[in-house]
Amino acid sequence: EFFMRVAVAASLRSKDPNTQVGACIADTNHRILSVGYNGTPSALNDDEFPWGTAEDPLHDKHNYVIHAEANAILNYRGSLKDMTEATVYVTLFPCHECAKTLVQAGIGEVVYLDDKYDGTEDNLISKNILQRCGVAYRQIALSE
Repeated sequence: EFFMRVAVAASLRSKDPNTQVGACIADTNHRILSVGYNGTPSALNDDEFPWGTAEDPLHDKHNYVIHAEANAILNYRGSLKDMTEATVYVTLFPCHECAKTLVQAGIGEVVYLDDKYDGTEDNLISKNILQRCGVAYRQIALSE
């Protein structure tokens, strides 16, 4: 539960007004390797960023935002070997792109709070990727 609370705290850094997602990666020795949240690339001023969705791809946040899971991996300054069999605690079930990234990084388990897109095509693809690659996933709830 501690690592999920770290992920929740990381999500508070997101400037996205609609979806704040946080991730915390802990190794098999229960040490935090990295944290991340959904946001723009560091060189992009997120105060001037259009945080909405739009039909015009130039103004749609989805084309600019790096997801929390990917940011946690990219923020890590150690060897990716350290992530082998690590657990990612994430506030929202990963999209299929993040599922691929987590698998490629060697993550062994995904623990998530919310699965608000359960049953959607992207969600089913994510679960298929994780299952086929032997990455366990489970949902938890935080106590008050």
